[in-house]
Amino acid sequence: MPLLSVRSLALALSLVALPGLAAYPETARKPVTDTYPGVQVRDDYRWLEDGQDPAVRTWTGAQLDLTRAALDGPLHDKLQARFADLMGSAPYRYARFQDTQGGLFALKFEPPRNQPSLVLLPNRADRSGERVLLDLDSVDAKGTTAIDFFVPSLDGRYVAVVMSEKGSEDGSAYVIDAKSGERLADVVPRVNYPTGGGSIAWDAKGAGFFYTRYPQGSERAKEDANFYQQVWYHALGKPAARDMYVIGKDFPRIAEVALDTAREGGYILASVANGDGGEYAFHVRDPASGSWTRVADFADRIRRMEIGRDGRLYALSLKDTPRGRILAMPLAKPVLANAKEVVAEGADTIEAFRPGVRRLYVDYMAGGPSELRIFSLDGKPMGAVPTEPVSNVSLAEELLDGNVLVNTQSFVTAPAVSLYSPASGKLAKTTLAGEPRVRFDDAEVVREMATSRDGTKVPVNIVMKKGTKRDGNNPVLLYGYGGYGVSMRPYFSTANRVWLDAGGVYALANIRGGGEFGEAWHLAGNLTKKQNVFDDMIAAAQHMVDRGYTTPARLAAEGGSNGGLLMGAILTQRPDLFRAIVSHVGIYDMLRVENTPNGAFNVTEFGTVKDPAQFKALYAYSPYHHVKDGTKYPSVLLLAGANDGRVDVSNSLKMAARLQAANPSGNPILLRVSYASGHGIGTGLSERIGQTADVYTFLMRELGMQPGP
Repeated sequence: MPLLSVRSLALALSLVALPGLAAYPETARKPVTDTYPGVQVRDDYRWLEDGQDPAVRTWTGAQLDLTRAALDGPLHDKLQARFADLMGSAPYRYARFQDTQGGLFALKFEPPRNQPSLVLLPNRADRSGERVLLDLDSVDAKGTTAIDFFVPSLDGRYVAVVMSEKGSEDGSAYVIDAKSGERLADVVPRVNYPTGGGSIAWDAKGAGFFYTRYPQGSERAKEDANFYQQVWYHALGKPAARDMYVIGKDFPRIAEVALDTAREGGYILASVANGDGGEYAFHVRDPASGSWTRVADFADRIRRMEIGRDGRLYALSLKDTPRGRILAMPLAKPVLANAKEVVAEGADTIEAFRPGVRRLYVDYMAGGPSELRIFSLDGKPMGAVPTEPVSNVSLAEELLDGNVLVNTQSFVTAPAVSLYSPASGKLAKTTLAGEPRVRFDDAEVVREMATSRDGTKVPVNIVMKKGTKRDGNNPVLLYGYGGYGVSMRPYFSTANRVWLDAGGVYALANIRGGGEFGEAWHLAGNLTKKQNVFDDMIAAAQHMVDRGYTTPARLAAEGGSNGGLLMGAILTQRPDLFRAIVSHVGIYDMLRVENTPNGAFNVTEFGTVKDPAQFKALYAYSPYHHVKDGTKYPSVLLLAGANDGRVDVSNSLKMAARLQAANPSGNPILLRVSYASGHGIGTGLSERIGQTADVYTFLMRELGMQPGP
């Protein structure tokens, strides 16, 4: 139901007086008690989980009114104009490159357009001659239709595009003729969803494609609609109702399937994740027989596989080598037990790799910063792509001619796309990323080590203006994530420019749960060891205080999704250490999250209440259950998307209600729900500008800052 209609409902809300704000909406308590292993847990706000209840929508509307009243004003006007200017005129850039015989396909981000366009670059590393195949702003003027992903056929004649609306990631596949630009009649529903994602791989002849499919119609019970992902085949020109099942009936309920087609030979590789905890199985389809071979199972600890152009199948193994080593085996007879080691485990972590025509490119993670190293196909080291210290470098795409597009950026250097020639060993900048409007010539980056509660050293990347004094008076914004083995790399941010201009210092912590130091770093922060993640973040915050960068009165923290859980945990465990908390699309009720579709996929990362030991760990840190009445909490801004299929929006509603009830006369607890977005993927530029302006208005107001010039 649209927001304006919700607010017009005739349900009167009485208000609770709140110093500094108009009032908090009154929130009814409707206790529900659940019984877990040896524990009864009361939940006063279970009723807020029903997003279809008019009372919930009206309550949410009243919260939005309160948030707008708290944020709107001269400061917000200045920041809204500033971010609209900087983000709305940011340089163009191309991304998600896929090379074919017909040219290089890419997404073109070109503000002030709300969404990127799908383009074809016939000259590859040169944007001249670009052809626009799909301009989403002309399809949807509101900017709420997004491309989830696209896959061109090997010959470049066709491209399959999966699109969804309002950040839902609930996407169907469409097919575009790349020569004419016309959309074909083919429409394949339910290819993508936030639970298991989605994927497409064309057959070698371009006559059709393999794709991920969720249950449809009466195939399974309604509650399984977003589970049991399988692989099906769609022939061009045929109705989707005639598509054929290929593989997947024996995959786990929480399977997440990714498909890839060999550039030569027509082999198909299917990667099957067992939820989000880092377990993978791999299957290869022989094009001659159509049969599938399971090359690796979950227990084999293979993190990634790639089809080489030399007739071999390459694998990244973490078994007994938590920082990774690369193996290779014949693609025609892929037997993992017979695979030969190509690149041995080293001091740094292998995050990704790509076997090319002449070289093997390996993406190494060194605690946050990364490096792209080059090997011969038999594993001989051949140097690295030259980059600055504390930077983020990754392989974007290997072109058919063997040259390589490389993405680079850092905290102070804008994203660039360069062309690396293995023949010359040189890196040349291309025109595939525009020149930045903002610069960081006046800034510096330092990496320091915080000490966590158990003695673990945790890197903290600190971005500040040169000459910043450690006198305890700097506003500091600390960011963290810590989950799923995802590494927090250095990144260029327009928002950081605005923050530094206002006198702020930005810090990014590489905490456990991520992959910055390999799989051991990840496993030290998942399941029953999740508390290590929160200890690391608290240690990073304390480090910023102890080193004289700031004081708790001028310290803020920010995180999203799993990082939103992190925000909830540090908020409830150390409320005295922070002045403000910004949490995006966070998980807060860890006892009920697995009852949501995507929450079931998270069980392999977080654990389940059905296991006594895992329940004990979950209950020990679940933020929603550790809000204590009468506690003075920091100021909190909770942001959520109404169409979020990854984290149910009710997490933010319930957390806001609980915090407001616990501290009605203290610092403001604000809730911002967007009805034009979901988890963040596919959010239009105009909505992103609005969210960013709200976040920095909140932070600067709470930390006593004013925007700089």
